[in-house]
Amino acid sequence: MRLLFLGSPEEAVPFLEECARGHEVAAVVTRPDKPSGRRLLLSAPPVKRAAERLGLRVLQPEDPRQALAELRSLGADLAVVVAYGRILEGEILAAAKLGFLNAHFSLLPRWRGAAPIAWALMSGDARTGVTHFWLDEGMDTGPVQRMAALDIREDDDALSLTRRLVELGVSELREALREVAQGRIRREPQSGEAARAPKIGPELAELAFSLEPAQFHGRVRALQGGTKPYLKLKVGGRQAPLRVAVLKTAAEGALAPPEEPEAAGRVLRVERARGILIALRGGRLWLSQVQIEGKKPISAADFLNGLRMSPGGRLETTP
Repeated sequence: MRLLFLGSPEEAVPFLEECARGHEVAAVVTRPDKPSGRRLLLSAPPVKRAAERLGLRVLQPEDPRQALAELRSLGADLAVVVAYGRILEGEILAAAKLGFLNAHFSLLPRWRGAAPIAWALMSGDARTGVTHFWLDEGMDTGPVQRMAALDIREDDDALSLTRRLVELGVSELREALREVAQGRIRREPQSGEAARAPKIGPELAELAFSLEPAQFHGRVRALQGGTKPYLKLKVGGRQAPLRVAVLKTAAEGALAPPEEPEAAGRVLRVERARGILIALRGGRLWLSQVQIEGKKPISAADFLNGLRMSPGGRLETTP
């Protein structure tokens, strides 16, 4: 088949490679280069770099409607979309003969939106998956071609879960393209309870010991790979709070709610292999790995030792 490919971030690259492996990719549409780093030098999206390595034509319109005439002229049979980052509207969706097939990292209609992996982790879901569905003008509402489920492991965070979903998604895309090429096009309506997964705001990155264990743990898992979740700690001798990113946590059995509100943040136990066991609102949680701003990641036990604090001491956050 003659394909268009639309995508931007690193996780879309294996999907592009799969398309190029067995089909003709007429063009790759991705986001414009943008300034990055301290010197604000222009940086190309990972999909652009991959497309150039594969010798493919690249289009980078600020708005995909600006490239509508060119897209129509390519005569594509099918468009494949993976995390492109722009809303595609009616005229664009008619630019490929068979339509636009989108890979989405959830079991639709659960977690429609920009951040399905993060919301699945924050919500404590036991499983998620990949849905290849046909784009319409709604927000991830189109009919389904293929869907495959994946169990979420206890030690999964956003990085590890994304890797596993990409692997599953590429395998599913291979089958979906085979089906479409053979004329076996399915357009099954989505079924089940819908849930929204909007873009994660920076307000969710700031942690507090007043959170319940499931909330704290879910945020830590969900935000790895982006703006890291962090604590702003009061530390003796410092006027400014110490910003400490929390990189890994582990669940612990239930703890009765503290009788006194100030018990939240109390260090209950220290183990070198597991870290520090902290009292939260209505429960407890292991902090396993942390990172002081500007420093390398360290074990939470080493961090506590650096503060010269023992079990029974209390970590305090500041607004």
